Amino acid sequence: MEKIRIDVQWCDKNFGAAFGDNVPGAVVFTSKSMAELQKIATETLQFHIEGMIEDGDDIPTWLAEGDYEFEWNYIDAATLLRAVEHYANIAAISRASGINANLLSHYANRIKTPSRKQYDRIIDGIHRIGRELIAV
Repeated sequence: MEKIRIDVQWCDKNFGAAFGDNVPGAVVFTSKSMAELQKIATETLQFHIEGMIEDGDDIPTWLAEGDYEFEWNYIDAATLLRAVEHYANIAAISRASGINANLLSHYANRIKTPSRKQYDRIIDGIHRIGRELIAV
């Protein structure tokens, strides 16, 4: 099974996404919410494949046969924080990561950019929230 990386970026009022290099052609799509973006990814890719077939383009066998899965790549901390805000707000991520809520808000609004260490703390905090929810 092939993995298709989907690069996602928060664009101030919506999410923008593009398929990775292993999908021929340039394909971008947007949505107001991450949940909706995830829903339309499959539809967008199918539409692109149909267009490639109509145009007579070469399509990798794995892509034509649907032998793939998506791998979501959040471009930066703002995108990551916006992507999970439906499930975990800044206050919850602050408690789980030990990072000040005001600082997280600055990251979410691109006022500041976290170091790699801080970014990893954010991810660890989100994972901690997930583990705690699974344990319920």
